[in-house]
Amino acid sequence: MTRIQVIAGILIDKAGRVLLAERLHDHPMAGYWEFPGGKIQVGESPEAALERELAEELGISDLQQLPFMQLEHDYPDRHVALDFRLVTAWRGVAEGLEGQRLQWLVPEAIDDASILPADVPVLTALREKLKPA
Repeated sequence: MTRIQVIAGILIDKAGRVLLAERLHDHPMAGYWEFPGGKIQVGESPEAALERELAEELGISDLQQLPFMQLEHDYPDRHVALDFRLVTAWRGVAEGLEGQRLQWLVPEAIDDASILPADVPVLTALREKLKPA
């Protein structure tokens, strides 16, 4: 089984909403929503990979990022090692540069069934972290 290292950014705006991107129709799991990101290239640090991926996908740069969660998930055709990072500040306005739809939602409003299975535990932890005191 192929093992893939992936970086994903959890962009959080001032209203406490997170950004989700819809997977394109020519990708595995098309139509599901996910935290934006992609594969880490050989020799690339997670920080640099996230900066590159979000510049390519969303047109944003100068990320302020913090580690949030790491997990591994088995899909039928691949094993994915995921590194999720909180992104609390960036330069630019996020837009779907690859044709993907985007949506900003508070974590409580996200339907678990609509996001990638690997992202569900992250969403659960995020809801707990962002829960009003």
